[in-house]
Amino acid sequence: TVINGKLIDFNNHMKRLDRSMTELKFKKLLNHKDILEFHRKLIELNNLKEGMIYLQVTRGVADRSFDMPKDEIKPTVLAFTQEKKIIESEGAKNGIKVMTLDDMRWKRCDIKTTQLLYASMAKTEATQKGFDDAWMIRQGYITEGSSSNAWIIKGKIIMTRHADNLILSGITRDAIFKCAKDLGYEVVTKNISLQDAQSAHEAFITSATAFITPVVKINSNQIGDGKPGKFVTALREEYIKQALASAI
Repeated sequence: TVINGKLIDFNNHMKRLDRSMTELKFKKLLNHKDILEFHRKLIELNNLKEGMIYLQVTRGVADRSFDMPKDEIKPTVLAFTQEKKIIESEGAKNGIKVMTLDDMRWKRCDIKTTQLLYASMAKTEATQKGFDDAWMIRQGYITEGSSSNAWIIKGKIIMTRHADNLILSGITRDAIFKCAKDLGYEVVTKNISLQDAQSAHEAFITSATAFITPVVKINSNQIGDGKPGKFVTALREEYIKQALASAI
């Protein structure tokens, strides 16, 4: 994510990239300094003030085969910029509506890959039905959104699913633990049922480009008074303050 021409959480994104490449048995990781240099070059060339840089890495060029190449080959790296309103987004201002769907993805969602077909199908189904996004449910519990982590608040306790192989532990998700503590809230990781979510005082999603975005409706159930809640608003402001302070 880019705000004011600077990169948000760059180092943590690189750590997650390293982990995903390692899990996929890439033989060589990327040099973070090189990646940072061409990210900054992309920002400069495209005069990007606010938006995102999308980075994609493949194993490299080889003959088609289900078997991964035995020899070390040079990874192929692709990146592009995209302007996007992030700080003053409509979702942050008005909140979003989510619907729930069965989670039919594979069981290594913790690896960040381009294997996003079902997530795309879920998001599309949600928007076609008048919602903004989908929260997925596996074995009776909410896992995550189509491209975000799911959170609820009851009293002064914030809840989200524990990080395991069934969710992608988002970079913004990790930052929330500190922000919440700074605001005097406790964060608990646990299984969250649909009933838990629909009876929450507040709810929200987190992602690299959504930051912290309030959820005001889950299926047919209004959350709170149907407007962005006081704490989610405060949490978003705190996250943005800390993110901008550490941007590079």
